Amino acid sequence: MEKAEEEQRLTEPKKIEGLYKKLSELTEHRNKLNSEALELVEKRNKLNDRFNTVRTEALELKSERDKINENVKWLKQQRSDLNSKIREKIDEAKKLRQQKQEIAEKMPRGDFEGLQKEIEDIEWKIQTTSMDLKEERKHVERVKQLEIQLTAHRKFQKLRKRISELQTEIDTVQAKGKQSHEKLTELAQKSQETHEKMIAKVAESKKIKAEADGLHQLFVQTKEKMKPIQEEAATIAGQLKQIKAEVREEQEKERKKTEETLRERLENQAKEKLKRGEKLSWEEFQVLTEKGMGAQD
Repeated sequence: MEKAEEEQRLTEPKKIEGLYKKLSELTEHRNKLNSEALELVEKRNKLNDRFNTVRTEALELKSERDKINENVKWLKQQRSDLNSKIREKIDEAKKLRQQKQEIAEKMPRGDFEGLQKEIEDIEWKIQTTSMDLKEERKHVERVKQLEIQLTAHRKFQKLRKRISELQTEIDTVQAKGKQSHEKLTELAQKSQETHEKMIAKVAESKKIKAEADGLHQLFVQTKEKMKPIQEEAATIAGQLKQIKAEVREEQEKERKKTEETLRERLENQAKEKLKRGEKLSWEEFQVLTEKGMGAQD
């Protein structure tokens, strides 16, 4: 039994040393993995920050594109309205030209000023010249015919003026339509460019997110690798704690055994001194007192 205990006492330091060595190796390995995990987290967080930045840029580009598209939509509607106005004015001008042509075909020869002067001359003649009723009626009838011709001239001139105004309006609307079309083309191009930039940012953000997710997976895997190491380290720490407790217990036993041996030696020594009538030391006196024995000086 004592031999086995002696062998155990001899082997325990080596066992403890081995456990401490293993625990040190596990701790070093765990610290290395933990350092890798922290590095992965740092890289992942930087990528996530970059992802948020790029995604925000993509959203800003989308908002810009949508605003441009709203302007494009408004310009298309404006162009459509202008085209409708141009068609309406062209149709009106065609009708007026047709009316003008019809009047021109029926209108008697002679200019407006000549007809008007002739009417004025006849009216002056009627007012200042003495003539019979038949001649006066003849002049009045002539004035009526001339008035009809003047009315045709007035209508012709009015149609010509309106046609000219319509042409000016058509030219103005067409110029405005051209400007609108040019602006529309410019904005449509800008919208396409902005859309392409947005698509590029979205693709970039997806790539960054995938990389960040990959790093997160590596982080999780690294943490998983640490679990068995931490468990084994905890087991070894528990073993060391148990061995230390056993060593302390054994040391306590040895201490008590040594104390008991010393007490017995002092007791025997005190008893011998009593027999010889010698004076006891304080320790010897204490030992005998604890045993319930009396002592004499």
